[in-house]
Amino acid sequence: MIDEKTAQFIEAHKTDDVRDLMLKYGNRQDIDARTAAVQIRGWQIARKKLPEWAETEGIIYPEHISMEQCSSEQTSHYKAVLAERLCGEERERFADLTGGLGADTAAIGRNFGHTVYVERNEELCRAAENNLPKMGISDIRIVCDDSENVLNKMESQDLIFIDPARRDENGGKTVEICDCTPDVSALNDQIRNKCRFAMIKLSPMLEIKSAEKELKGIKEIHVVSVDGECKETLFVLEGHQTSSSEEPIIVCTNIVRGEIQELSFRRKEELEAECRYASTLGHYLYEPNASILKGGGLKFAAQKYGVYKLSQNSHLYTSDVPVEDFQGRIFEIIDECAFSPKDMKAMMKGEKKANITVRNFPATVADIRNRCKLKEGGDIYLFATTMADGRHVIIKCRKMNAKQT
Repeated sequence: MIDEKTAQFIEAHKTDDVRDLMLKYGNRQDIDARTAAVQIRGWQIARKKLPEWAETEGIIYPEHISMEQCSSEQTSHYKAVLAERLCGEERERFADLTGGLGADTAAIGRNFGHTVYVERNEELCRAAENNLPKMGISDIRIVCDDSENVLNKMESQDLIFIDPARRDENGGKTVEICDCTPDVSALNDQIRNKCRFAMIKLSPMLEIKSAEKELKGIKEIHVVSVDGECKETLFVLEGHQTSSSEEPIIVCTNIVRGEIQELSFRRKEELEAECRYASTLGHYLYEPNASILKGGGLKFAAQKYGVYKLSQNSHLYTSDVPVEDFQGRIFEIIDECAFSPKDMKAMMKGEKKANITVRNFPATVADIRNRCKLKEGGDIYLFATTMADGRHVIIKCRKMNAKQT
Protein backbone atom coordinates (compact mmCIF):
# COMPACT_ATOMS: atom_id res chain seq x y z
CA MET A 1 0.00 0.00 0.00
CA ILE A 2 1.07 3.58 -0.61
CA ASP A 3 1.26 5.71 2.53
CA GLU A 4 -0.72 8.94 2.77
CA LYS A 5 2.19 11.40 2.38
CA THR A 6 3.53 9.58 -0.67
CA ALA A 7 0.03 9.48 -2.18
CA GLN A 8 -0.33 13.24 -1.65
CA PHE A 9 3.05 13.82 -3.27
CA ILE A 10 2.05 11.70 -6.29
CA GLU A 11 -1.21 13.61 -6.73
CA ALA A 12 0.52 17.00 -6.44
CA HIS A 13 3.28 16.16 -8.94
CA LYS A 14 1.74 13.66 -11.37
CA THR A 15 2.16 15.96 -14.38
CA ASP A 16 5.77 16.89 -13.55
CA ASP A 17 8.93 15.52 -15.13
CA VAL A 18 9.91 12.40 -13.15
CA ARG A 19 13.67 12.90 -13.52
CA ASP A 20 13.45 16.46 -12.27
CA LEU A 21 11.31 15.32 -9.34
CA MET A 22 13.81 12.67 -8.29
CA LEU A 23 16.71 15.09 -8.49
CA LYS A 24 14.84 17.54 -6.31
CA TYR A 25 13.00 15.23 -3.89
CA GLY A 26 14.77 11.87 -4.20
CA ASN A 27 16.36 12.10 -0.73
CA ARG A 28 13.26 13.10 1.19
CA GLN A 29 12.70 10.85 4.19
CA ASP A 30 8.97 11.44 4.67
CA ILE A 31 7.96 9.91 1.32
CA ASP A 32 8.81 6.78 -0.65
CA ALA A 33 10.48 8.54 -3.58
CA ARG A 34 10.96 5.40 -5.70
CA THR A 35 7.30 4.39 -5.37
CA ALA A 36 6.26 7.94 -6.22
CA ALA A 37 8.42 7.87 -9.37
CA VAL A 38 6.92 4.56 -10.54
CA GLN A 39 3.35 5.77 -9.93
CA ILE A 40 3.82 9.14 -11.61
CA ARG A 41 5.51 7.60 -14.63
CA GLY A 42 2.79 4.94 -14.81
CA TRP A 43 0.00 7.49 -14.66
CA GLN A 44 1.63 9.60 -17.36
CA ILE A 45 1.78 6.59 -19.71
CA ALA A 46 -1.80 5.61 -18.83
CA ARG A 47 -3.08 9.13 -19.54
CA LYS A 48 -2.19 8.62 -23.22
CA LYS A 49 -2.45 4.85 -23.56
CA LEU A 50 -5.23 3.92 -21.09
CA PRO A 51 -7.28 7.09 -20.39
CA GLU A 52 -9.96 5.23 -18.44
CA TRP A 53 -7.34 3.81 -16.09
CA ALA A 54 -5.77 7.24 -15.62
CA GLU A 55 -9.18 8.69 -14.72
CA THR A 56 -9.88 5.99 -12.12
CA GLU A 57 -8.84 6.79 -8.54
CA GLY A 58 -6.70 4.39 -6.57
CA ILE A 59 -5.01 2.57 -9.47
CA ILE A 60 -1.58 1.16 -8.62
CA TYR A 61 0.83 1.17 -11.54
CA PRO A 62 3.58 -1.45 -11.90
CA GLU A 63 7.12 -0.97 -13.21
CA HIS A 64 7.72 0.86 -16.49
CA ILE A 65 8.20 -2.25 -18.69
CA SER A 66 4.70 -3.58 -17.95
CA MET A 67 3.16 -0.23 -18.85
CA GLU A 68 5.04 -0.09 -22.14
CA GLN A 69 4.11 -3.65 -23.12
CA CYS A 70 0.41 -3.56 -22.26
CA SER A 71 -2.34 -3.16 -24.86
CA SER A 72 -3.76 0.29 -25.52
CA GLU A 73 -7.34 1.14 -24.57
CA GLN A 74 -8.33 1.06 -28.25
CA THR A 75 -6.94 -2.41 -28.93
CA SER A 76 -8.24 -3.76 -25.60
CA HIS A 77 -11.73 -2.55 -26.49
CA TYR A 78 -11.42 -4.19 -29.91
CA LYS A 79 -10.60 -7.52 -28.26
CA ALA A 80 -13.53 -7.12 -25.86
CA VAL A 81 -15.97 -6.62 -28.74
CA LEU A 82 -14.45 -9.59 -30.57
CA ALA A 83 -14.77 -11.79 -27.46
CA GLU A 84 -18.41 -10.81 -27.05
CA ARG A 85 -19.17 -11.70 -30.67
CA LEU A 86 -17.36 -15.04 -30.49
CA CYS A 87 -18.97 -16.25 -27.28
CA GLY A 88 -22.45 -14.83 -27.85
CA GLU A 89 -24.79 -15.11 -24.88
CA GLU A 90 -22.67 -17.83 -23.24
CA ARG A 91 -20.12 -15.62 -21.54
CA GLU A 92 -19.75 -17.20 -18.14
CA ARG A 93 -16.06 -18.07 -17.75
CA PHE A 94 -13.02 -16.15 -19.02
CA ALA A 95 -9.34 -16.73 -18.23
CA ASP A 96 -6.43 -14.43 -19.03
CA LEU A 97 -3.37 -16.68 -18.67
CA THR A 98 -0.80 -13.89 -19.11
CA GLY A 99 -2.39 -11.08 -17.08
CA GLY A 100 0.38 -8.47 -16.97
CA LEU A 101 -1.00 -5.04 -16.15
CA GLY A 102 -4.53 -6.33 -16.76
CA ALA A 103 -5.69 -3.94 -19.48
CA ASP A 104 -7.03 -6.80 -21.61
CA THR A 105 -8.32 -8.66 -18.56
CA ALA A 106 -10.39 -5.64 -17.54
CA ALA A 107 -11.75 -4.88 -21.01
CA ILE A 108 -12.74 -8.46 -21.82
CA GLY A 109 -13.67 -9.61 -18.31
CA ARG A 110 -16.42 -7.02 -17.86
CA ASN A 111 -18.55 -9.00 -20.28
CA PHE A 112 -18.11 -12.34 -18.49
CA GLY A 113 -19.63 -13.75 -15.33
CA HIS A 114 -16.36 -14.94 -13.79
CA THR A 115 -12.76 -13.96 -14.64
CA VAL A 116 -9.48 -15.70 -13.81
CA TYR A 117 -6.33 -13.55 -13.95
CA VAL A 118 -3.07 -15.54 -14.10
CA GLU A 119 0.35 -13.96 -13.71
CA ARG A 120 3.63 -15.31 -12.32
CA ASN A 121 4.95 -11.90 -11.21
CA GLU A 122 3.89 -11.23 -7.61
CA GLU A 123 4.04 -7.44 -7.93
CA LEU A 124 1.69 -7.52 -10.92
CA CYS A 125 -0.68 -9.85 -9.07
CA ARG A 126 -0.86 -7.46 -6.10
CA ALA A 127 -1.54 -4.55 -8.44
CA ALA A 128 -4.24 -6.53 -10.28
CA GLU A 129 -5.92 -7.45 -7.00
CA ASN A 130 -6.26 -3.74 -6.30
CA ASN A 131 -6.93 -2.50 -9.83
CA LEU A 132 -9.27 -4.92 -11.56
CA PRO A 133 -12.24 -4.49 -9.19
CA LYS A 134 -11.85 -0.73 -9.65
CA MET A 135 -12.02 -1.29 -13.43
CA GLY A 136 -15.37 -3.07 -13.19
CA ILE A 137 -14.46 -6.75 -12.68
CA SER A 138 -16.63 -7.86 -9.77
CA ASP A 139 -16.11 -11.64 -9.82
CA ILE A 140 -12.40 -12.33 -10.25
CA ARG A 141 -9.80 -14.80 -9.03
CA ILE A 142 -6.14 -13.77 -8.99
CA VAL A 143 -3.71 -16.67 -9.46
CA CYS A 144 0.02 -16.07 -9.01
CA ASP A 145 1.45 -19.00 -10.95
CA ASP A 146 2.85 -20.12 -14.27
CA SER A 147 0.22 -20.19 -17.02
CA GLU A 148 1.11 -23.77 -18.00
CA ASN A 149 0.49 -25.02 -14.47
CA VAL A 150 -2.87 -23.27 -14.29
CA LEU A 151 -3.90 -24.48 -17.74
CA ASN A 152 -3.41 -28.11 -16.69
CA LYS A 153 -5.59 -27.73 -13.59
CA MET A 154 -8.36 -25.29 -14.49
CA GLU A 155 -11.89 -26.09 -15.60
CA SER A 156 -13.10 -25.44 -19.12
CA GLN A 157 -13.57 -21.77 -20.08
CA ASP A 158 -15.73 -20.00 -22.63
CA LEU A 159 -12.69 -17.94 -23.65
CA ILE A 160 -8.97 -18.12 -22.92
CA PHE A 161 -6.73 -15.15 -23.71
CA ILE A 162 -2.95 -15.47 -23.98
CA ASP A 163 -0.43 -12.74 -24.76
CA PRO A 164 2.95 -14.53 -24.63
CA ALA A 165 5.93 -12.53 -23.36
CA ARG A 166 8.04 -11.49 -26.32
CA ARG A 167 11.32 -11.00 -24.47
CA ASP A 168 14.22 -13.43 -24.08
CA GLU A 169 16.21 -13.98 -20.89
CA ASN A 170 18.46 -11.04 -21.79
CA GLY A 171 15.54 -8.64 -22.34
CA GLY A 172 15.79 -8.74 -26.14
CA LYS A 173 12.65 -8.76 -28.24
CA THR A 174 11.47 -12.03 -29.80
CA VAL A 175 9.05 -12.63 -32.67
CA GLU A 176 8.74 -16.35 -33.38
CA ILE A 177 6.10 -18.29 -31.43
CA CYS A 178 8.60 -20.85 -30.11
CA ASP A 179 10.77 -18.06 -28.65
CA CYS A 180 7.91 -16.53 -26.62
CA THR A 181 6.71 -17.51 -23.15
CA PRO A 182 4.56 -19.53 -23.04
CA ASP A 183 5.10 -21.29 -26.36
CA VAL A 184 1.47 -21.50 -27.51
CA SER A 185 2.36 -23.84 -30.38
CA ALA A 186 3.55 -26.45 -27.85
CA LEU A 187 0.39 -25.88 -25.75
CA ASN A 188 -1.96 -25.77 -28.74
CA ASP A 189 -3.90 -28.96 -27.94
CA GLN A 190 -4.06 -28.25 -24.20
CA ILE A 191 -5.44 -24.77 -24.82
CA ARG A 192 -8.11 -26.01 -27.23
CA ASN A 193 -9.11 -28.77 -24.82
CA LYS A 194 -9.86 -26.18 -22.11
CA CYS A 195 -12.09 -23.69 -23.94
CA ARG A 196 -14.70 -22.95 -26.57
CA PHE A 197 -12.46 -20.25 -28.03
CA ALA A 198 -8.93 -19.00 -27.46
CA MET A 199 -7.57 -15.60 -28.45
CA ILE A 200 -3.79 -15.50 -28.91
CA LYS A 201 -2.02 -12.16 -29.27
CA LEU A 202 1.24 -12.44 -31.20
CA SER A 203 3.91 -10.06 -32.46
CA PRO A 204 2.90 -7.71 -35.29
CA MET A 205 6.26 -8.64 -36.84
CA LEU A 206 5.39 -12.35 -37.05
CA GLU A 207 4.74 -13.79 -40.52
CA ILE A 208 1.08 -14.81 -40.58
CA LYS A 209 1.64 -17.81 -42.85
CA SER A 210 4.32 -19.06 -40.46
CA ALA A 211 1.87 -18.90 -37.54
CA GLU A 212 -0.80 -20.66 -39.60
CA LYS A 213 1.57 -23.62 -39.99
CA GLU A 214 2.31 -23.77 -36.26
CA LEU A 215 -1.16 -23.32 -34.79
CA LYS A 216 -4.09 -25.70 -35.22
CA GLY A 217 -7.77 -24.82 -35.06
CA ILE A 218 -7.48 -21.24 -36.37
CA LYS A 219 -10.92 -19.72 -36.94
CA GLU A 220 -10.02 -16.05 -37.48
CA ILE A 221 -6.88 -13.93 -37.88
CA HIS A 222 -7.13 -10.25 -36.95
CA VAL A 223 -4.43 -7.78 -38.00
CA VAL A 224 -5.06 -4.68 -35.90
CA SER A 225 -3.61 -1.25 -36.68
CA VAL A 226 -4.14 2.05 -34.91
CA ASP A 227 -3.84 5.20 -37.01
CA GLY A 228 -2.13 3.22 -39.75
CA GLU A 229 0.48 1.50 -37.55
CA CYS A 230 0.23 -2.28 -37.10
CA LYS A 231 -0.05 -3.03 -33.37
CA GLU A 232 -1.27 -6.61 -32.94
CA THR A 233 -2.00 -9.87 -34.69
CA LEU A 234 -4.74 -11.89 -33.00
CA PHE A 235 -5.32 -15.56 -33.72
CA VAL A 236 -8.71 -16.94 -32.70
CA LEU A 237 -8.65 -20.69 -32.12
CA GLU A 238 -11.68 -22.92 -31.83
CA GLY A 239 -11.85 -25.45 -29.04
CA HIS A 240 -11.87 -29.12 -30.08
CA GLN A 241 -15.63 -29.36 -29.51
CA THR A 242 -16.44 -26.43 -31.82
CA SER A 243 -13.76 -26.82 -34.49
CA SER A 244 -14.54 -26.81 -38.23
CA SER A 245 -12.51 -27.47 -41.36
CA GLU A 246 -13.35 -24.11 -42.94
CA GLU A 247 -10.48 -21.88 -44.03
CA PRO A 248 -9.82 -19.08 -41.48
CA ILE A 249 -11.06 -15.59 -42.23
CA ILE A 250 -8.49 -12.78 -42.17
CA VAL A 251 -9.75 -9.47 -40.79
CA CYS A 252 -7.63 -6.39 -41.56
CA THR A 253 -8.60 -3.66 -39.09
CA ASN A 254 -7.51 -0.06 -38.80
CA ILE A 255 -8.74 2.06 -35.88
CA VAL A 256 -8.74 5.75 -36.78
CA ARG A 257 -9.91 8.19 -34.11
CA GLY A 258 -12.18 5.56 -32.63
CA GLU A 259 -13.69 4.55 -35.97
CA ILE A 260 -13.06 0.94 -37.08
CA GLN A 261 -12.27 0.22 -40.74
CA GLU A 262 -12.29 -3.45 -41.74
CA LEU A 263 -11.51 -5.59 -44.76
CA SER A 264 -12.26 -9.33 -44.37
CA PHE A 265 -11.38 -12.16 -46.74
CA ARG A 266 -10.24 -15.76 -46.95
CA ARG A 267 -7.07 -16.93 -48.72
CA LYS A 268 -9.14 -18.50 -51.48
CA GLU A 269 -10.85 -15.16 -52.16
CA GLU A 270 -7.46 -13.43 -52.42
CA LEU A 271 -6.16 -16.09 -54.84
CA GLU A 272 -9.28 -15.91 -57.02
CA ALA A 273 -9.74 -12.12 -56.93
CA GLU A 274 -9.90 -10.37 -60.29
CA CYS A 275 -7.22 -7.72 -60.01
CA ARG A 276 -6.91 -5.20 -62.83
CA TYR A 277 -3.57 -3.50 -63.49
CA ALA A 278 -3.21 0.13 -64.54
CA SER A 279 -1.59 1.05 -67.85
CA THR A 280 -1.74 4.73 -66.88
CA LEU A 281 -2.44 6.65 -63.68
CA GLY A 282 -5.93 7.90 -62.90
CA HIS A 283 -6.77 11.02 -60.94
CA TYR A 284 -6.40 9.35 -57.52
CA LEU A 285 -3.78 7.23 -55.76
CA TYR A 286 -4.49 4.80 -52.91
CA GLU A 287 -2.08 3.46 -50.32
CA PRO A 288 -3.48 0.49 -48.34
CA ASN A 289 -3.04 0.66 -44.59
CA ALA A 290 -0.60 -1.51 -42.64
CA SER A 291 -3.20 -4.16 -41.80
CA ILE A 292 -3.97 -4.91 -45.45
CA LEU A 293 -0.28 -5.00 -46.30
CA LYS A 294 0.34 -7.38 -43.38
CA GLY A 295 -2.78 -9.47 -43.95
CA GLY A 296 -2.07 -9.90 -47.65
CA GLY A 297 -5.47 -8.97 -49.10
CA LEU A 298 -3.98 -6.89 -51.91
CA LYS A 299 -5.75 -8.36 -54.94
CA PHE A 300 -8.97 -8.71 -52.97
CA ALA A 301 -8.80 -5.01 -52.01
CA ALA A 302 -8.45 -4.04 -55.69
CA GLN A 303 -11.54 -6.08 -56.56
CA LYS A 304 -13.60 -4.91 -53.59
CA TYR A 305 -12.95 -1.20 -54.10
CA GLY A 306 -12.92 -1.26 -57.92
CA VAL A 307 -9.45 0.26 -58.20
CA TYR A 308 -6.48 -0.60 -60.44
CA LYS A 309 -3.25 -1.95 -58.96
CA LEU A 310 -0.12 -0.26 -60.32
CA SER A 311 1.72 -3.57 -60.68
CA GLN A 312 1.91 -6.98 -59.06
CA ASN A 313 4.60 -5.92 -56.57
CA SER A 314 3.76 -2.20 -56.28
CA HIS A 315 1.14 -2.19 -53.55
CA LEU A 316 -0.52 1.04 -54.65
CA TYR A 317 -3.77 1.58 -56.54
CA THR A 318 -5.32 4.20 -58.80
CA SER A 319 -8.73 5.25 -60.15
CA ASP A 320 -10.37 8.11 -62.04
CA VAL A 321 -13.22 8.45 -59.54
CA PRO A 322 -12.51 8.78 -55.78
CA VAL A 323 -13.32 5.72 -53.66
CA GLU A 324 -13.86 7.42 -50.32
CA ASP A 325 -14.34 4.26 -48.24
CA PHE A 326 -10.98 2.80 -49.29
CA GLN A 327 -9.14 1.44 -46.25
CA GLY A 328 -5.96 3.45 -46.33
CA ARG A 329 -4.73 6.83 -47.47
CA ILE A 330 -6.25 8.53 -50.52
CA PHE A 331 -4.35 11.10 -52.59
CA GLU A 332 -5.21 13.37 -55.49
CA ILE A 333 -2.58 13.05 -58.19
CA ILE A 334 -1.08 16.38 -59.27
CA ASP A 335 1.61 15.21 -61.68
CA GLU A 336 3.96 12.37 -62.56
CA CYS A 337 7.36 12.03 -64.15
CA ALA A 338 9.96 9.48 -65.14
CA PHE A 339 12.82 8.63 -62.81
CA SER A 340 15.33 11.04 -64.35
CA PRO A 341 17.07 14.07 -62.78
CA LYS A 342 15.77 16.41 -65.49
CA ASP A 343 12.13 15.34 -65.22
CA MET A 344 12.18 15.26 -61.42
CA LYS A 345 13.70 18.73 -61.23
CA ALA A 346 11.06 20.13 -63.58
CA MET A 347 8.15 18.52 -61.71
CA MET A 348 9.40 19.69 -58.31
CA LYS A 349 10.36 23.22 -59.36
CA GLY A 350 9.59 25.64 -56.52
CA GLU A 351 8.96 22.87 -53.96
CA LYS A 352 11.12 22.84 -50.84
CA LYS A 353 9.50 19.98 -48.89
CA ALA A 354 7.84 16.65 -49.61
CA ASN A 355 6.86 13.40 -47.89
CA ILE A 356 8.48 10.58 -49.86
CA THR A 357 7.46 6.92 -50.03
CA VAL A 358 9.23 4.22 -52.03
CA ARG A 359 7.39 1.07 -53.18
CA ASN A 360 9.00 -1.51 -55.50
CA PHE A 361 11.58 0.99 -56.74
CA PRO A 362 15.35 0.89 -57.45
CA ALA A 363 16.24 3.92 -55.30
CA THR A 364 15.85 4.85 -51.63
CA VAL A 365 13.98 7.74 -50.03
CA ALA A 366 17.36 9.35 -49.25
CA ASP A 367 18.42 9.09 -52.91
CA ILE A 368 15.27 10.85 -54.13
CA ARG A 369 15.45 13.48 -51.40
CA ASN A 370 19.06 14.28 -52.31
CA ARG A 371 18.38 14.42 -56.04
CA CYS A 372 15.46 16.82 -55.59
CA LYS A 373 17.03 18.76 -52.68
CA LEU A 374 13.85 18.31 -50.62
CA LYS A 375 13.34 18.52 -46.87
CA GLU A 376 10.89 16.24 -45.03
CA GLY A 377 7.32 17.48 -44.49
CA GLY A 378 4.84 19.78 -46.13
CA ASP A 379 1.60 18.90 -47.94
CA ILE A 380 3.20 17.40 -51.06
CA TYR A 381 3.58 13.59 -51.22
CA LEU A 382 5.88 11.76 -53.64
CA PHE A 383 5.45 8.06 -54.38
CA ALA A 384 8.30 6.38 -56.22
CA THR A 385 7.12 3.11 -57.70
CA THR A 386 7.02 0.80 -60.72
CA MET A 387 4.11 0.45 -63.14
CA ALA A 388 2.84 -2.84 -64.60
CA ASP A 389 4.83 -2.26 -67.83
CA GLY A 390 8.06 -1.86 -65.84
CA ARG A 391 8.27 1.95 -65.98
CA HIS A 392 9.75 3.65 -62.92
CA VAL A 393 7.65 6.70 -62.05
CA ILE A 394 7.53 9.46 -59.46
CA ILE A 395 3.97 10.43 -58.55
CA LYS A 396 3.30 13.85 -57.06
CA CYS A 397 0.09 14.21 -55.04
CA ARG A 398 -1.79 15.69 -52.09
CA LYS A 399 -3.92 13.99 -49.44
CA MET A 400 -7.59 14.22 -50.30
CA ASN A 401 -8.64 15.18 -46.76
CA ALA A 402 -7.19 15.72 -43.29
CA LYS A 403 -9.11 12.86 -41.64
CA GLN A 404 -6.87 10.15 -43.06
CA THR A 405 -3.93 8.59 -41.30
